[in-house]
Amino acid sequence: MARWRSKSGNVAQDSGRDESSADRTVPQAGRHRPDGDPLRRGLARAAGVAATVVAVAATVVTVVLALHIAFVVFSANPANPIVRTVNDRAEGLAWEFRDMFTPKDERVAVLVNYGIAAVVYLIAGRVGAGLIRRIR
Repeated sequence: MARWRSKSGNVAQDSGRDESSADRTVPQAGRHRPDGDPLRRGLARAAGVAATVVAVAATVVTVVLALHIAFVVFSANPANPIVRTVNDRAEGLAWEFRDMFTPKDERVAVLVNYGIAAVVYLIAGRVGAGLIRRIR
């Protein structure tokens, strides 16, 4: 009777019967059987990567808009290169939301309009990423 030790540390014994080698194989820990064909697995992996890219892009846009709001509300120095760069990017990203509401105070206008744009980007990015992840 042959004895062997599997990777998990369990000792297995051969019963002495003449069985095929596939029946006597002890499954190794950490290994899994591939399920589905490679094309389906590749599509699922690509969908996961695409969903992550969409979610990260939406988050980055939201952060840029939130920084712009903070810079305007707290009167950041407009001559600062960081402030200038963020404000320039935010102007392009807010597209139709820039003048949705026109209150008298500029700070309130930026807070409301750019805030709505940030929320829309965040929700659209999360919904889009969720839909892409469902591709399997």
